[in-house]
Amino acid sequence: MQLTGNADAQISGASSGGASSGGASPSSDAARARPDWVAETADRIRQSVESVIEGKAEAVRLALTVLLAEGHLLIEDVPGVGKTMLAKALAKSIDCTVRRIQFTPDLLPSDVTGVTIYDPQSRSFEFKPGAVFAHFVLGDEINRASPKTQSALLECMGEHQVTVDGSTYPLEIPFMVLATQNPVEMEGTYPLPEAQRDRFMARVAIGYPSPNAELRMLDGHSAANPLDALQPVAEVADLVKLIETVRLIHVSDEVKRYVIDLVNATRATPELRLGASPRAALHLVRAARAKAAIEGRAFVLPDDIKVLAVPVLAHRLLVSSEARVARRTAEQIVTDLLSRIPVVGRQSGAHQ
Repeated sequence: MQLTGNADAQISGASSGGASSGGASPSSDAARARPDWVAETADRIRQSVESVIEGKAEAVRLALTVLLAEGHLLIEDVPGVGKTMLAKALAKSIDCTVRRIQFTPDLLPSDVTGVTIYDPQSRSFEFKPGAVFAHFVLGDEINRASPKTQSALLECMGEHQVTVDGSTYPLEIPFMVLATQNPVEMEGTYPLPEAQRDRFMARVAIGYPSPNAELRMLDGHSAANPLDALQPVAEVADLVKLIETVRLIHVSDEVKRYVIDLVNATRATPELRLGASPRAALHLVRAARAKAAIEGRAFVLPDDIKVLAVPVLAHRLLVSSEARVARRTAEQIVTDLLSRIPVVGRQSGAHQ
């Protein structure tokens, strides 16, 4: 584990500051505020998920990073590669509430958010919560529902609340949407609107397993569903503390400037007709904080930004017609920008 004095002092100071303002903090809370505890707890969750998902360590790590960064994850790939399995395994590894929504063309917005109904006995209107009222919401095949139903998630994902008939209801804390989608070229799918994609912190593609991983899957998954044996390795209180600690991970001015330069480059390149939003820059910094914490560091490195730039930025970008004709993808364009944009003051930024 690597620590810097300033960043470590920030975490210790924040913990003691919270104790002085809101009463004495138990020693267990102080222990859970350490970066090494974050790394150990995150590693337990990762191992639990990887016991179900064969040979997809990078996808599992990204999903865990998004979780600790308070984001939402879009899992995109062809059917049958384990998209829903990854989402369920992550949710079952933590002892919290989980709801699943199967998105279909006839799904209504009220099925997602909830509805107000009239109770004849009490002669009053009563709110019946929808499926989003849970810590983890698994949205299966989200792009099979109509854009109207997809938009029901905008307020939920952006503001962690639901407004129905003029009344606002807060969602669970923490709250995460894990949505799977099939490629839009497939029959019966609707492209996600730009505003919807922008609310997902990252997009991950599972991909086909390697032959050895697929062989292990045949041995371990054919007799029984491995999800049935999966037990929680962390509690909601642990997850809340993990998230609070991730917020305190230090990000130097040089790293922030690097993020801004990268985001601005996506807006200036002629290969893109829609660049990254300010929300994208914020999500990139949050994800980098989570990645640093998972690796036991109390500070963000420029390399964290480089590793996360493609999964965090690419799904938000719209490629120009000329670039599409040249068969250029958003992922390739972001990778090229990373190779061209320098990190100013990298050495000092890595240790501040």
